Amino acid sequence: MVRSPAPEATFFFDLGSPFAYLASERLHDVLGEQLTWQPISLGALFKLNGRSSWALGEAQQRRRGMAEVERRARLYGLAPLRWPDPWPGHYLMAMRAATYAFSVGCGVRFTQQAFRDSFVRGADLSLPENVLGSARRAGLDSERVRAACEDPQVKLALRAATDAAHRLGVFGVPTVALGRELFWGDDRLEEAAEERRTA
Repeated sequence: MVRSPAPEATFFFDLGSPFAYLASERLHDVLGEQLTWQPISLGALFKLNGRSSWALGEAQQRRRGMAEVERRARLYGLAPLRWPDPWPGHYLMAMRAATYAFSVGCGVRFTQQAFRDSFVRGADLSLPENVLGSARRAGLDSERVRAACEDPQVKLALRAATDAAHRLGVFGVPTVALGRELFWGDDRLEEAAEERRTA
């Protein structure tokens, strides 16, 4: 019996999401190297879905959410979290930078660097200098990144990716898509991996 190939896996993320950061640190170990990392704008996705972030809710809910992120980081053996101040912020430039980085073959490296800068170093990625610093540390030319963030084609690519994710049914990040089946949450990576193995 010839097995059909494993379904294509896509990882949807936004650099402002600490749960997406947690997922990014385990992604390749759990799901392997054959997957697509897809930057989307979570703020724009929330608008499309009529939702908002738990981090913008009432104070007790926010504290519980942050404590849960910290608990999971310990569980996964990751470095202690250092939250950017303020958090969350406005990450549109960061997501445009990620979109550009993937177009020049440096997307995963930039994304991992930016996530770690944000949630391990506490860098506020709503500030352009911090986005450009992550780009430099990932091996990108910061001035090219700065220009790319104003490029209409880069803006359009991020918008189109977000719209496509919405049409697929993505309503939050991190989400792993296996074909049209969606696994939302960093704690569902193993479930996605098992589904992929048995598909």
